[in-house]
Amino acid sequence: MKKAALLALGVVAAVTMATSKPCSAAFVIGGENGWQLSTDGIVDVFATYNSTTKGPGPNHSLSLLSVGGNESTADQRFGVGIGLLPSVVAFNVKAPTTNGVDSTVRVGIYPAIQNKGGNRFDTSPNIDFREFFYTAKGAYGELLAGRALNLFQGKNILNDMTLLTAGVVPGPAFRGNTTLGHIGYGYLYTNFGPQLRYTTPDLAGTKIAVSVGEPYKISGDTGKTNSPRVEAEISYAKTYGSTSVQAWVSGLYQTAPRRDSDDGTRVVARKGQDNQSIGGAYGVSAGFSGVNLMLSGYGGKGLGMVSAQDGDFLGSTSTDAAGEERTHWGYLAQATCKVSPSVMLGVNYGQSRQEQSDFDKTDTTISQIKNQEAAVATVTYNLNKFTQFIAEYSYAQNTWHDGAKQHSNQFALGTMFYW
Repeated sequence: MKKAALLALGVVAAVTMATSKPCSAAFVIGGENGWQLSTDGIVDVFATYNSTTKGPGPNHSLSLLSVGGNESTADQRFGVGIGLLPSVVAFNVKAPTTNGVDSTVRVGIYPAIQNKGGNRFDTSPNIDFREFFYTAKGAYGELLAGRALNLFQGKNILNDMTLLTAGVVPGPAFRGNTTLGHIGYGYLYTNFGPQLRYTTPDLAGTKIAVSVGEPYKISGDTGKTNSPRVEAEISYAKTYGSTSVQAWVSGLYQTAPRRDSDDGTRVVARKGQDNQSIGGAYGVSAGFSGVNLMLSGYGGKGLGMVSAQDGDFLGSTSTDAAGEERTHWGYLAQATCKVSPSVMLGVNYGQSRQEQSDFDKTDTTISQIKNQEAAVATVTYNLNKFTQFIAEYSYAQNTWHDGAKQHSNQFALGTMFYW
């Protein structure tokens, strides 16, 4: 009871400090017998405007730029909401170090601020408990158990400058959710998933991590998910004088059988047979004298065009109508430069590509997305260590295998407050 009361008091104190002392960038509250409570978070607000040409219409797969009602018409839309990263309030509880092991629990609450579906009477924000895990770290390395960012392509998104901006603004169906950054336009969304993960100690800058996670639907015709999702990552980070370098390679493997019977009017190809998701991702970056250069990419089969293993999303691009896995790959190139202690300029360009399967080449009923590409230019001004303002322009274009195109000019102005 005494520990519970102390923790509750700590939460109240943390909220009070955040309200009455906004200049505090971070704080830790000590507790009984070495217990500690800390908090961190972000307030994230962006005004966005997009002018998007109409999609190619019938007989074409859905487009991220127009999905949600305006596939056959042009779209001009203004909105105020969150960027790629939602606002977040997180709490961390650290136990006393015991036998050389540091144990910590993290709870991350990620709310949206915009009204759902553009309905001004629907003011319930989308609250997402993306992080809920504990770690136990010692000389042996680190064990993580719970819901956390997945390994496969995790560092690809974390090193994208649009993680902290808006990037590509998707179609109306996403209103009430985040923007895309470069999701589907240079990397796939790795997602947050329940998992058990082991990470080695730092070995001269190198770490190896392996996780066993909740399996996902590989396609819209996935039946059982009776095999684990296995991911791994090898990362390297080191500083040489004033130069910082990091590199990573990550991988994904999962199988899942297809349904063994048709579903209403939907015919299931390759009934009961397995689909596989197998992929690799990579990245390298170097920073020196205020300049940072980064290149990342990915490739594999059965991955999809938006989220790694896309299930029913956007008609399920991970597999074709014959039930075979499609090949997917993409990359993101980026350069940022601090022109002063307060101002940073950034540009990047990325694309995600989908190859035609043998069935796609003979299918005259629909043309699939071939390429999703986007270029982003950003100016960031840091008012202080915990408040920044962002101005951004993005150009996005989708191309189908029959040559049809759709493009969008997008603008964003936003601010972020960190603690």
